[in-house]
Amino acid sequence: MKPEEFNHIVVPMRATLEELARRMTGDDGRAEDLVQEVMLKMWSIRGTLERYDSKEALAVAILKNKARDMWRHDSLERGTAAGGEEPAVDGLAAERADEVELVKLIVEHLPPLQARLFRMKEIEGYDNLEIMQITGCTAESLRQNLSRARRRIVDDFARITRKRIGNDK
Repeated sequence: MKPEEFNHIVVPMRATLEELARRMTGDDGRAEDLVQEVMLKMWSIRGTLERYDSKEALAVAILKNKARDMWRHDSLERGTAAGGEEPAVDGLAAERADEVELVKLIVEHLPPLQARLFRMKEIEGYDNLEIMQITGCTAESLRQNLSRARRRIVDDFARITRKRIGNDK
């Protein structure tokens, strides 16, 4: 990937990453540090970025791992790594929040109809009849589109998390 492409594709993600990092750390300075590390990592792997369907999902995964590393380092510095139950709960909450953000990113990259139907059903809580009335879809079309959306979300989530932990096959 050329520097111009990198600046066009990766650099605009910075604001989203900063917001997520702020929620994870609760500190603007630490969030900025994390985002800077993510940008450096993305720059260092720019030659292989074409392999990834969603560069933003990759950046979020890197951010999550960097935040976890920072948390572990801080725990070791404070001497609470072995017995601190409270930070483990915070770590789990941060991990859950990251997973939710990853699913949201995946949903944003679904085909428009699938994304709309999935949001209406799973996020906004509409029932099937309401969705069919609003969109004009048939019951079969709704069922198929929701099934495809769910399957793609599960597949993309599994693929991204496998790559994140180094088991990319």
